[in-house]
Amino acid sequence: MENKRGDGINPAKRPLIPAAIETGFGNKRPLWRRFLAQRHLQTMALLGVVWMIIFNYIPMYSIIIAFKEYNIVKSISEAPWVGLTHFREFLADDNFGNVMKNTLGISLIKLFVGFPLPIIFALFLNEVRSIRYKKTIQTISYLPHFLSWVVLGGILATWLADVGIINHILMGLHLIDQPITFLAEPKYFWTIIITSDIWKELGWSAIIYLAAIAGVSPEMYEAATIDGAGRFQKMWYVTLPSIKSTISILFILAVGGVMNSNFDQILVLRNSLNDSRSNVIDYYVYQTGLLSARFSYSAAIGLFKSVIALILLLIANRVTKKINDTSLF
Repeated sequence: MENKRGDGINPAKRPLIPAAIETGFGNKRPLWRRFLAQRHLQTMALLGVVWMIIFNYIPMYSIIIAFKEYNIVKSISEAPWVGLTHFREFLADDNFGNVMKNTLGISLIKLFVGFPLPIIFALFLNEVRSIRYKKTIQTISYLPHFLSWVVLGGILATWLADVGIINHILMGLHLIDQPITFLAEPKYFWTIIITSDIWKELGWSAIIYLAAIAGVSPEMYEAATIDGAGRFQKMWYVTLPSIKSTISILFILAVGGVMNSNFDQILVLRNSLNDSRSNVIDYYVYQTGLLSARFSYSAAIGLFKSVIALILLLIANRVTKKINDTSLF
């Protein structure tokens, strides 16, 4: 049989190769044909794009009220321009120093304490040889993530009350003589917020590291074993270097979220007694924007927070790119 392609291979014996592979990545088919061939995947992706446009991009038009004196009775276009007045007002606000201190204090401690813990947890969990024991630990550590802060807030409020289990344990160990109402004492608030956040998200945050560790080649561990490396040496010289790109990406994202203090958690655990340590930017925006109806002022605070977060994200991205050549963009 004549071979019309001129490659010397009988067409009857030619292996069945998918068209996408045979033609290579430089597919010359029209865009609409490729879209039609991938219509199911493209539809799924399109739904996500539509969601982002509706809930993330269209609302960005309202950012301009930060530069206007917006009144709910009038439309945004009718509101008069005031320039940077609201930004200057926030910087001169008596609450500015306390709000920034609480926001950065809670977030930075969460970053430097809470960020490494899931990595350490994933490393040690990866060394567990018993599959049943490993799955049990994973299940227990994941469970708090699936409970909302409304539920966990009620649980913590009960545990931390003067008649709660925490006081009973501390008094039983003779660490304290009198019960402490923890949520009424401002000095304990940061510790409660940071500890409860780590407890809730530790197992869930470790999932992506466990997935990255699962992708490390077993041959590298075998070579390390032949060289006489122990378990901790394998963690340090094999596992960690192999997942450093994952750690870098998640670190960049964590730095970008430094200005966020988990509003849900703060809202359910704060009260008037611990206000001096719980008044963060997110709650201050809620308080001034919704409770006091100062929409333009709260929009200016939110935009200020977003600009600072963007700057931190760019700095973290630049630093990680220089250190290990890993970055988001």
